[in-house]
Formats: sequence, C-alpha cells, structure tokens
Amino acid sequence: MIEVNDVTKQYGDTVAVDHLSFAVKPGIVTGFLGPNGAGKTTTMRMILGLDTPSSGQVTVNGRSYRDIPAPMHEVGALLDAKAAYGGHTAQQHLRWIARAGGIPEKRVGDVLDIVGLADVAGRRVGGFSLGMYQRLGIAVALLGDPRILIFDEPVNGLDPEGIRWIRSFLQQLAADGRTILLSSHLMSEMEETADHIIVIGRGRLIADESIAAFTQRSRSSHVRVVSPRAADLAPLLERAGAIVTRAEGALSVTGMEAPQIGNLAAANGIEVHELATRRASLEAAFMELTESSLQYQADAKKIAAVA
Repeated sequence: MIEVNDVTKQYGDTVAVDHLSFAVKPGIVTGFLGPNGAGKTTTMRMILGLDTPSSGQVTVNGRSYRDIPAPMHEVGALLDAKAAYGGHTAQQHLRWIARAGGIPEKRVGDVLDIVGLADVAGRRVGGFSLGMYQRLGIAVALLGDPRILIFDEPVNGLDPEGIRWIRSFLQQLAADGRTILLSSHLMSEMEETADHIIVIGRGRLIADESIAAFTQRSRSSHVRVVSPRAADLAPLLERAGAIVTRAEGALSVTGMEAPQIGNLAAANGIEVHELATRRASLEAAFMELTESSLQYQADAKKIAAVA
C-alpha cells in the first residue's frame, strides 16, 4: 500500500503539493489525475524517494522508500520512458539495471517476453519508437517482480494494440493483488482501465473515489424520467432534495438515483414510462470538477479571433 499523509512540497515560494493525503490500495487499478501543474509528478517522485516532502510523510508498505532494503523487489516505476542510453541494446539496458538491483539475469528475458520486445532485444535503444521506449520502461518496472507499480503516462506512443495490451495487463496485475498507481491524461483509457481515481488540482485533493461516484457528481449526470404525471412528480422529487429540470417532454433529475425516483413515484401512485440513468463521461466530469484548478488555460476568445 502507498500512503500519502498530509504532505506539502514547496520549491521556494511555490507550493507544488499542499497538505495532500490519500492511500493507494492493493487489488485495484487506481488512476491519478489532475491538470498540468497539479502536482502529480512531484507526488510520484516523493513516493519514490526522489524528492523529500517539506512536511508530512509518504510511506510504501509502512516505510519510507529510502528505507526499503531491496526497493526494486518491492516497487517498480515508469516515470520517464526515454530515460535510457541510446547506445545500449534493450537487453544491455535491462541487464545493468538488473545487476544494480540484485536481480537474476534470467529475469531480463522474462520481462522482454512480457512486454513484447523479445524479438528486438539486440537492437540499440536509440532506434526505438516512443511506443517501444514505453514497453522498455514497463519492462524495467517489472524486473524485480514488485507488488507495487507506479506508471506515469504509460500509453503515450503505443498503437491501439499496445494500448489494449497495457490496459488488460494492468488489470491482471491488480487482480493478482498488486498495488497499481496509474497517471494519464487520456481520460477514455483511464475510464476503461481504472477502478478508483485520485484527482488533485493545484496540489490539493479534489476527489478520492470510484469513477462511478466521481462522474455522478457532474452536472452532466442525471436521470431522465418520463411520466404522464410529471407535473405531480416534480415537486415530490424537489421536496426529497433532487434538482429537477424539464427538457424535451421529460424530467431531468440530479441528486437522486433511479431506484430512489422509482420508489418515490410508486409510493405516490405515479406511473413512470421511462427511468434512464445518463452518466457523464470521465472526461466531462473531470473538466467540470477541475475547472477552478487549472493553472494553464487558453483564452477561448483570443483563439476564436485568430481563427
């Protein structure tokens, strides 16, 4: 398990992470989301002992990363896919990392097979595509067969087959009881891959919940209700705490789930012809709920003027 407890990180007068707390649990894929400049990379670097918190504590299985005697056997990470010497072959790159981590050389061939690079093991890394670099970085993370894995943008540069592979692979690792922390800006892939998300903005926690719960909070999520007695049902829903609007001959209800609406209608003898839940996409919910946390935002009026 990864635990971030009331962590703050400052660089001079700049607060990159601000009293941040969350836990990443085993057995699920946890997505790590935030706008550019939100503090995601800084947080991951603190988890891996590359940066030191200004205050608070980050632990991996109850210890600081720097106190883990054999870290590659406990934690694997991909933060920068291109952090490899181009003159080495893929096999050479993995061999020297394995030696540094006290990992048997046999494991090099195993991870090359896992990530699909066995056929190019003897090729120099400098000639690799971005997608091949990503696979090599994933192989490095897997060398010690760790129970905790941290990936920053692992699908960048991957083709559709590679994206589908990494999605399935991460889910398999989580099903095996491993702790998976995944950062990505590709919302559609995050929605397909992750079970739970942690969202930060300007270094602060915005959400720590399931994707379903997060999208439900969006204004775009609602229940469409069609009833011949909509005029009678609407005030009942509002008194129960729902927000009701009328659109296209139906009621659009937020703040109540479909079963609650159905039960309320039945209890008052009101016939319902349609009761359909419309969920916001993760991207729509993310853009709405992080709008006030954007650090870099284009001026739409100026863009329109240029166009």
